[in-house]
Amino acid sequence: MVLNTKKKARGYGAITIYEVLRDEVLALKLAPGQLVDEASLARRFGVSRSPVREALVRLVSEALLTTLPNKGTIVAPLRIEEFPQYVDALDLMQRAVTRLAAECRSDKNLKTIRARQEDFRKCVEKDDVLGMILSNRNFHIAIARAACNSYLEAAYTRLLDDGRRFLRLYFKSYDDSLPHELIGNHDGMIAAIEARDKDLAERLAHAHTLEMQQRFIAYLGARQLDDFDVAV
Repeated sequence: MVLNTKKKARGYGAITIYEVLRDEVLALKLAPGQLVDEASLARRFGVSRSPVREALVRLVSEALLTTLPNKGTIVAPLRIEEFPQYVDALDLMQRAVTRLAAECRSDKNLKTIRARQEDFRKCVEKDDVLGMILSNRNFHIAIARAACNSYLEAAYTRLLDDGRRFLRLYFKSYDDSLPHELIGNHDGMIAAIEARDKDLAERLAHAHTLEMQQRFIAYLGARQLDDFDVAV
């Protein structure tokens, strides 16, 4: 969604308010730890508090916002010190669902995975960072769905959602213009899943996580976070 913070939107419903706020949280325009006030948002969007409250509830359910007792709702902290734990969990889960997808996938699953990859490819070509974040999530969820295990899918989806702001910083390490050859990482995983090559699918999933981890750590080490208010 294209954000326009200069023009006050009138008559927005809960879905549109949710999408605007989600994009602002993922873009780190709403800073980690920042207070989110219902009354202010209602004035901003020209609506009653009801659709604002509905949008905030959905964002809380996606772990992008947090409700604190007696303090209201804030943007969920982005805890950089937890990244090693996060990436360990992501690696294990990503390897598991990708391996299972190679074993269990259907032709319908493959069609969906390829469609989500095409969405991602188009966002990369347009340097659409928020689009890349969301389409990357949808690509990996399509793989998890092909694994045919609802428990793994739910856990993996939560990990992907929790990591979307980490991914925002990962894309920033490329100056928000992802090298097109990195699209091939996804293509390789698709080919392995299509061939039902479980070992290769797992190895590629692991390499995919490692590349993100190493790039992210190198970015942090370069001290390039001055323009982000990141809570740790």
